[in-house]
Amino acid sequence: MKIILLTLLTMLSSNASSQSKVDFSDSQELNYWYRVNDSVMGGVSQSNLRVVDTIAYFEGVLSLDNNGGFASVRRVGPLALESDGKPILLEIKSDGRDYQLRLRTNKGFDGMAYVATFSSQRDIWQTLAFTEKDFVAQFRGRKIDGAPELLFADVRQIGVMLADKQPGLFRLAIKGIGQ
Repeated sequence: MKIILLTLLTMLSSNASSQSKVDFSDSQELNYWYRVNDSVMGGVSQSNLRVVDTIAYFEGVLSLDNNGGFASVRRVGPLALESDGKPILLEIKSDGRDYQLRLRTNKGFDGMAYVATFSSQRDIWQTLAFTEKDFVAQFRGRKIDGAPELLFADVRQIGVMLADKQPGLFRLAIKGIGQ
């Protein structure tokens, strides 16, 4: 099933025009997103991404049961970021937890990700700016020494993850992601 989903997402991304910002007002946007929770390893965390009035809500329940502890959503679709010093902007309103902005330079399901952890203020709209230097190469939560330098122009997936080891409900409202 995962292979079919990734094939479909790859086809969708190759047939659409690229953009430098995720557009939640586009009725097709949710077609580019999929969930990756700790259930891939036996955990029981749950998450969802839904859009209401052009705002995406990443929400669910984080559980530490069965050695779990993460919930995430990823976007594989047309995204043309630039490596010209222009930051990625993330417009959010949150529950005050620490989240991760995660970038991947391939369209694969597993492998290395470039991760920037950010703290959020509860119930306040914030615009956070991330440069290429803000990201650390990781594989399954462990830093990778000697990884290639991140270039935004190479990004093929973008996502958010909650892995703060605090079980319970979570909610992150996302108004925008991109340059």
